[in-house]
Amino acid sequence: MILPNDFKSEYKEIEQEIQLKIQDFFAKGRYILGEELQGFEQDFAKYIGQNNCVGVANGLEGLFLSLKALGVGEGDEVIVPSNAYIASVLSISQVGATPVFVEPNPFTYNIDVSKIEEKITKKTKVILPVHLYGLVSDMPAIMEIAKRYNLFVVEDCAQAHGASINGQKAGSFGDINAFSFYPTKNLGAYGDAGAITTNSYDLARKIQMLRNYGSEVRYQNEMIGYNSRLDELQAAILKVKLKFLDNWNLRRREAANEFREIFSNKNWIFPMEPEGYKHVYHQFVVQSENREADLLELEKSGYKCLIHYPIPPYKSKVYTEMFKNYTFPIADSIANKVFSLPIHGKMWSKKQDYEKQ
Repeated sequence: MILPNDFKSEYKEIEQEIQLKIQDFFAKGRYILGEELQGFEQDFAKYIGQNNCVGVANGLEGLFLSLKALGVGEGDEVIVPSNAYIASVLSISQVGATPVFVEPNPFTYNIDVSKIEEKITKKTKVILPVHLYGLVSDMPAIMEIAKRYNLFVVEDCAQAHGASINGQKAGSFGDINAFSFYPTKNLGAYGDAGAITTNSYDLARKIQMLRNYGSEVRYQNEMIGYNSRLDELQAAILKVKLKFLDNWNLRRREAANEFREIFSNKNWIFPMEPEGYKHVYHQFVVQSENREADLLELEKSGYKCLIHYPIPPYKSKVYTEMFKNYTFPIADSIANKVFSLPIHGKMWSKKQDYEKQ
């Protein structure tokens, strides 16, 4: 069975470096806000192309703290795609703001920039594009809209580590941007982890305090803060794994091209990669009019497929009352048709021989 992830093979490739790093970590005896975290933050900021990176506990916290740092709160509106994973929407609710859904482009799965302006009101404070499945949203257009209306932009980069437009990486367009390093991500920790990138030193300093009880100097608390620190061990592991990210992304791209060949006889809608964009295929998502039948056939052929995502956020129980008078037919259509073929950074290291369908 071809599974969506192969953590064991990934670990085997980097085992020696990871073990040495862990031994060094325990020998130093510094577990919180130490040099491993600082080293990863510096490396990741350089990789993304930003002045600052601040490690946080997870991706949801990254979005939440980004919005808090921008002063988003009750009475504000945040524009977000209607088909995003619910974490993107929860972060808006957690700061007391109101999510305003914009339908996605049905072929890229990212927010349809042509529909953003009609949703902007006097209460709008942030556009929060989600780079779904590993393809960057149309950030040049989004940044132009944000500039025109004096809005902030927060990129949700949880699924787009290393993705880019004309060489500019996800996480380097917005005012402040959040990443998840959940184990299944293209760059995954061995547990929960996240980070925020920004070119603003003021925002970075604010995030550093927010993640640490609102404190920059011990026992001196300047604001209402939180406990959302990326621990030293996960930072040490991520620092090692970052060196392999581009190669793992290349393997994902090779697998995606092979899938297009293998399943060329299928009447599916395959992932798009517009000119100048680099898709990193966190998921290889297709749309099928006969999803259940296709999933059964693929299971018999040895493919463990998943559905990302079966329920649009506005239909989740937590939001049904808020959006009971709304419909988002494109998000609904996508949710009813999509499924994900198994894809990860180790698929082609073994040169698996996929049977032609």
